[in-house]
Amino acid sequence: MSKPIVGFAGMTHLGINSAAATAAQGFPVFGYDADLALIAGLRARRMPIAEPGLDDLVAAHAERLSFTDKIADLKQCDVVYIAADVPTDDEAKSDLGPIRALIDGVAKMLREDAVLVVLCQVPPGFCRALTQIPYARVIYQVETLIFGRAVERAMRPERFIVGVDDPSRPLPAAYRQVLESFGCPILPMRYESAELAKISINFCLVASVTVANVLAEISEAVGADWAEIVPALKLDKRIGPKAYLKPGLGLSGGNLERDLRTILDIGEGRGTDVGLVRAWFGNSAHRKDWTWRTLQKILSDNSRARIAVLGLAYKENTNSTKNSPALQLLSHLKNRQVRVHDPVVPNSVAPFTEAASSALTCAKGADVLVIATPWPEYRELTPSALASAMAGRVIIDPYRMLDGRAAAAAGFTYHTLGMPALRPDPC
Repeated sequence: MSKPIVGFAGMTHLGINSAAATAAQGFPVFGYDADLALIAGLRARRMPIAEPGLDDLVAAHAERLSFTDKIADLKQCDVVYIAADVPTDDEAKSDLGPIRALIDGVAKMLREDAVLVVLCQVPPGFCRALTQIPYARVIYQVETLIFGRAVERAMRPERFIVGVDDPSRPLPAAYRQVLESFGCPILPMRYESAELAKISINFCLVASVTVANVLAEISEAVGADWAEIVPALKLDKRIGPKAYLKPGLGLSGGNLERDLRTILDIGEGRGTDVGLVRAWFGNSAHRKDWTWRTLQKILSDNSRARIAVLGLAYKENTNSTKNSPALQLLSHLKNRQVRVHDPVVPNSVAPFTEAASSALTCAKGADVLVIATPWPEYRELTPSALASAMAGRVIIDPYRMLDGRAAAAAGFTYHTLGMPALRPDPC
């Protein structure tokens, strides 16, 4: 059987990684976007996003991966994915207008026997409404994108959740061939179930995040160490070894809060009790300011303190700053002396700050060091090197990138999530 030709419309984070992974399975792939500059960059192998392994993946399968700004090129495709990122506003509400416009434009190009797959995340009811318009067969596929791990997730998906108009009908042959090439379970279900399945997965993740955040804060208050408790929970079969129990600074990125907002809007419209969802929003907002609350206690009235902030992205291995706790912290520091460093995000996102070329340069002369994003390279910092570089002796390290006891031994007061501050031995 010949390989189907696959198209991806929307060369955003989701589209680029998905297109590259599909080309890696041996399929000819068209990556379409109307942005001429974006396509020119992709043709020159300049990735517009930071994602570990993506440059190498695209280069390795370049002969099967064509980037185009001509939507008519999608006429050649047997399967076309709508793979644009869905933008969200400051209230986590999705803007579906650009997605609908992209679907309308792509649908006019498709052959009658082609398959249109909505890969970007949409609310329940979206795809059922599309079937009222004479497109080719419409399918919804739950995306598995995780920023910072997008290549891994695209290449080795855990399963494919597939929404269709009638789950009893077989999937189109060309589309099934694409899915089966990845060698993972395929779960067909009705549109609404698939659309809600993605949200359900994120709800379970939010529950785990919130449990970890609340109990880590309790640990700080009572003198416990949350990191000591986590192994006991992961040995409980009802929770499991892969449970997400690491405390953090609220819900960052855009996907989790978007799903909470979707259910909040549906629930409020239907008279459903969604108080728990409001509580999750509230807990997230509270946690995002943990670093600022800690810093306030340290700075007191010292307005001249020099602050070094390591990390601007919302998490490691991505250039996205959506809902970044680092930027939340910096919003409180506009009248302070602040130097910042991030491996991929420029300090133009916080223009009142001074940029540093390296983590250690950022720390030089600082009174307080904040590790705001858990970039792996920050683990290489040693307390002794920081003690030589810094003027002050305070480290705020929410994600435990450093050895707290070693930091205290080097003379630092060390603050982290889930345990009381460690202080230098007074002797």
